[in-house]
Amino acid sequence: MANLAIIGASGYTGAELVRIIANHSHLNIVELAADRNAGKELAEVFPSFQHLNLPTIKRVNDIDYSTIDLVFCALPHGASHNIIRTIPRNIKIVDLSADFRLKDQEQYLQWYHQPHSAPELLNDAVYGLTEFYREQISQARLVACTGCNAATGLYGLLPLIKDKVISTSGIIIDLKTGVSGAGRSPREHTLHSEVSEGFQAYNVATHRHLAEFDQELSTAAGSSVAVTFVPHLLPQNRGILATIYVEGNAQEIYHSLHDYYTDETFIHVLPFGEHPSTRHVRGSNFVHIGVVPDRSNNRVMIISTLDNLTKGSSGQAIQNCNLMLHLAETEGLLSLPLYP
Repeated sequence: MANLAIIGASGYTGAELVRIIANHSHLNIVELAADRNAGKELAEVFPSFQHLNLPTIKRVNDIDYSTIDLVFCALPHGASHNIIRTIPRNIKIVDLSADFRLKDQEQYLQWYHQPHSAPELLNDAVYGLTEFYREQISQARLVACTGCNAATGLYGLLPLIKDKVISTSGIIIDLKTGVSGAGRSPREHTLHSEVSEGFQAYNVATHRHLAEFDQELSTAAGSSVAVTFVPHLLPQNRGILATIYVEGNAQEIYHSLHDYYTDETFIHVLPFGEHPSTRHVRGSNFVHIGVVPDRSNNRVMIISTLDNLTKGSSGQAIQNCNLMLHLAETEGLLSLPLYP
């Protein structure tokens, strides 16, 4: 058994970590931390955990690291780097925030509007898109899990960029995401009455996950790639669906994706011409990808979907944790999607 601490246990991603770990054979939660709920039982915050035997929530500064093998840090961006830099160097860390995703501290300042307090760790952090950095993750001390929107788009694009079967110019990512992606803290724009019965774009041309697209797609291409990315808020709790518009041959695109993911447990490329739905991956660590040719010659639509709290965040984090601890990568993650 590996002993774990979860920092940020009272947020959505913290709760999702606990939900998945409850069915994991080799992970044991010994420390839970969340400053605003310190002193409470997690079942007081999430009554669905009444049947679990979990430690009482502590303040972050009160964590005892002496028996900890790995820490999940599930805090908002800007909060993680100050804490992670103080964690003993012998402990492995999976960070679910944005604080170590970008390699360039100037890029972090540009997109997150604050200086990075642990720049010395940026080069040590491995970007946590498991299916593309598996070997590096298995040897890493610090893994920076991807943004959920970024993961949805990158799964549909990276093999195509690597295989040079699409044009790197004119890529459009039209993405829709559920409200839980905004976190659990109350905000006016995520109130039920503000979201229900409506549909809207947000952070148009300024969304911070653009920095991840720039970094990862440009690295894969060996030259600068700048996509157009427009996220929209769906009136539902979970799920992301991205419709990605590219230029290329539809059959070549399909075979590139199919061949790249043919041995991947969690990523399924649907039969040519079929397209996925968020409801078919809800609550799971699976990704569904469809390839549909447009009626316009040389224009193709790639449609990618995942659950933002599972494969887009906490499930991805546990998949990476499994690799870091040299466990079976799929351990605890094979639960089927919830349906209906």
